[in-house]
Amino acid sequence: MCVSMHLLRYSAMTEELITCELTFPSSPEKTLDVVKSKPMDLEQPIFSLLSGGVKQQQPAEGDTAGTPAATTPDTESGIFSGECELCVEHESELDWFCGTEQRLICSHCAIVGPCHGHSVTPVATRVIAVRNHLVDVCEKLQLQALRIERFIEQTLTAKEQKLQVGASRAREHILAQVSAAREALEEEEQRLLEEVQKEEERVEQCLLTQRAHWSKALANLTQTRSSLVHTLTHTSEAQLVTSVQEIAERVEAADGVGEPCDTEQLNMNSACSDSKLLRGLWATAVLLGPNAYGSFYLKFNERTVSPLLSLSDDFYTLTFSNKKHRQPLPYDPARFDCWPNALGSLSMSSGTHSWVVDVGESGAFKVGVCYTSLERKGSGNEARLGYNSQSWVLSHYDGDYSFCHAGRKEPLQVARRPQRIGLLLDWPSGTLLFYEPDSSAVLHSFTHYFNNPLLPAFAVTDRSITILH
Repeated sequence: MCVSMHLLRYSAMTEELITCELTFPSSPEKTLDVVKSKPMDLEQPIFSLLSGGVKQQQPAEGDTAGTPAATTPDTESGIFSGECELCVEHESELDWFCGTEQRLICSHCAIVGPCHGHSVTPVATRVIAVRNHLVDVCEKLQLQALRIERFIEQTLTAKEQKLQVGASRAREHILAQVSAAREALEEEEQRLLEEVQKEEERVEQCLLTQRAHWSKALANLTQTRSSLVHTLTHTSEAQLVTSVQEIAERVEAADGVGEPCDTEQLNMNSACSDSKLLRGLWATAVLLGPNAYGSFYLKFNERTVSPLLSLSDDFYTLTFSNKKHRQPLPYDPARFDCWPNALGSLSMSSGTHSWVVDVGESGAFKVGVCYTSLERKGSGNEARLGYNSQSWVLSHYDGDYSFCHAGRKEPLQVARRPQRIGLLLDWPSGTLLFYEPDSSAVLHSFTHYFNNPLLPAFAVTDRSITILH
C-alpha cells in the first residue's frame, strides 16, 4: 500500500507552480527511509541575485540539489541567513512550505503529519517564486516610475509651456476684442453726443425763433388792442364813424398775426440718441442673462381667450380651433369675441421684461404688446391687433413677416424662419425688441414712450403657439 502526496514544483521557464505527485510506501518507517535515501528531482534553481533584481534561473539537469537535504539553503544562496529552524513536532528542518496552511513544515509533516495531502512545495522553490514575483513587481514599479517621470518631464512640461502660450494668446485676444469694442463704443458715444448736441441746438434755435416771433406778435397785438380800446373810449361819435377804415386796417393787421401752433419741430427727435450698437449690446446683455425667458408667472389670461381658440390646461399653449371643435365660452368683458386674440397675464408698466414664444410651424400668428385698454368686442380694427394705435405686433402670414401698428405694415427681412420669437421690452426707454433666441438676431426694434400699462398680446389662426419658460 502506498501513500501519495501532491507537491508544487516551480518551473523557471514558465514562471508557474506545477503540481508533482510523490508516491511512498505505506509504512512510515519505510517512507522515511525512502525520503532520506532516494534522490528527488525538484529542479532546484541556483540563486544569482544581480544588482537591479534579475529573476533567478533554475539549474540544468544533473545538478546535485534533488534530495531533501539538498533543499536546505545555505547563507550564500541568499534564502536564509543564520541557522535553519526545526519542526517542533518532528525536530526536522522546516524545508517545505504548505500552500494550504501557508506555513513552513518539515518533510515528515508533509508525508505523515498534519499537512499530508496538502499542496506543498520545497522552501527553495517557494522562495524563488516569491523572489521572482518581487522582481516582476519591482520591474513593473520601475516601468511605472519611468512613465511617471516621463509624464512629469515631458507631458506636464509641454502642457505648462502650452498653457503659458495659450493663456498669453487668450489675454491678447480678450484685450484686442475689448479694445476694439471700447474704440467702437467711444466712437459711437462721440457720434451720439454730437447728434444730441446738434439736435439740442436745432430745437433751441427753433424755440428762440418762435419766442421772438410770438413775442413780437404779442406786442403788436397788445399795441393794436390798446389803440382800439383808446379809440373806443376817447373818440367822439363823429370821429368814430369816420375812422371805420382805419379801424378795419388795424383789425386786419391783428388778424394777420395768426394762431400759435405746437409742431414736431419744437420737440427733440429721439432718433438722435438711437444706436443699433448700443441697443444690440444692451439686448445681448439681457438675453444672455438668467431672465431671458421672463417670469414663470406669465401665462395666457383665460378670460381674454377668443372663442376661436383653445387654451391648454397649463395656460401656456394657444391653439386655433376649427369650427366643429369650438366650444362656447361664457361671456366676459375681457374676452375677445371676434378676433382670434388672447392677452398675457402679466401687466408691465416699469422695468425690463422679456418672454419667448414657440411659434413652431404656425403659418399665421401675431406676437407683441398692447395697452390694457384695448377694445375686446366687435370685428372692427379697434380690437384687431396691429390695426389701431394701442397695439404693436410682429405678424407672420403666408410666409411674410411684418411689424404692424395703427394699420401700417412695415415689411421685415427674415433670413430664416424662426421656430421661436423672443420679445424684450424696456419700459423706461420705451424700447420693444423682437429677436430670434437661437441666434440672438434682432428681427425688429422700435422706440415709443408708452403712457399706459402694457400686456403681452397674441393671435393665431394656424396651429399653436406656446409661451416658453
